[in-house]
Amino acid sequence: MKKAQKNKTAFGLFSFFTGAGFLDLGFEDAGFKTIMANEIDPDFSRVYLYSRKVMRKALPKFGLQTGDVCCYLEDDGKRKELAKKVREAKKENALVGFIGGPPCPDFSIAGKQAGSTGKNGRLSQVYVDLICANNPDFFVFENVKGLWKTAKHRAFFDAIVRQLQASNYAVDYRLINALEYGAPQDRERIILIGVKVKLCVGHVDPKSGRITDFPWQRFIKYKMEKVRAANWPTTDAFEESASRTMPTGIIPELTVEHWFEKNNVNGHPNANDFFVPRAGLVKMKRIAEGDDSKKCFKRVHRWRYSPTAAYGNNEVHLHPYKARRMSVAETLAIQSLPKQFSLPSDISLSSKFKTIGNGVPYLAAYGIAKTLKAFLTRI
Repeated sequence: MKKAQKNKTAFGLFSFFTGAGFLDLGFEDAGFKTIMANEIDPDFSRVYLYSRKVMRKALPKFGLQTGDVCCYLEDDGKRKELAKKVREAKKENALVGFIGGPPCPDFSIAGKQAGSTGKNGRLSQVYVDLICANNPDFFVFENVKGLWKTAKHRAFFDAIVRQLQASNYAVDYRLINALEYGAPQDRERIILIGVKVKLCVGHVDPKSGRITDFPWQRFIKYKMEKVRAANWPTTDAFEESASRTMPTGIIPELTVEHWFEKNNVNGHPNANDFFVPRAGLVKMKRIAEGDDSKKCFKRVHRWRYSPTAAYGNNEVHLHPYKARRMSVAETLAIQSLPKQFSLPSDISLSSKFKTIGNGVPYLAAYGIAKTLKAFLTRI
């Protein structure tokens, strides 16, 4: 890529629907540089700023913007301001991209299925319109699998793909699982990426407009066939504070216990951040280790990976061998975040768990970022 060879600056990013910055962190650790972030939720924003300070990560050049993302389309002043920042970023960086995961409850299989007309669902269209209006060199769009896999929503997904192609983007997409990248969580997401056609001549199918050789498999650590075929334990009677020998035939790096130890969850700043049960403790103790059959009150198994960490959305996960819910430190580990990542003490427990559950698993973000970077540096 001639342009990249002339300018050694890391690829620049404008991050939308930033949340606590899990997606940004994965991209930054893969060699990208966040230029601007945008998040409307005040608690998410506080976590973003606090965690960057703790991890000694510099703030983006244009900072964290805390307004409604719609303003960049509807407010003429804000629209021009963003366009100016993108132009400036293109002068200083090899390439500039947009990354974001618009709020997804309206497309979730477990949600209300409001789709693209829902309060949150419409933000997916807003994000696509922002991309088309500002012409970044590349983009990443992350969302729940329901947007791509559910027939009701697939027409909308196909429509935004066509819109992006009409704006001269070559695209590709894949349903990924966080397990593939080493995160101990069974979490599927649709990842849609796009690169300006002029930048990837010879890498695009002329009929479909899709990238022909995007290296999706290059940074996958574990094939899902291998993960599913492992000899994972199912359920064991709950025994408080009891030890349990690791079974053979599993993948230790994908287990909850591995990540508890890796992140030193008992010594983490958020180790004691968990809901203390005021009622139902007897019932809680009856739930077997590894019993995740119900929508709520799932008990994870120490020698298995966790279900999707949808904390804050009526999904309660119980500690495998303690008579309580999971702690903030433990849920951060399940999101595969570095152990240095922590949350401030001055936001509510509910907000802490909602913040964690809304984020992209760090290792999945990191793997996707490395994949995109490998493609951008070879075209």
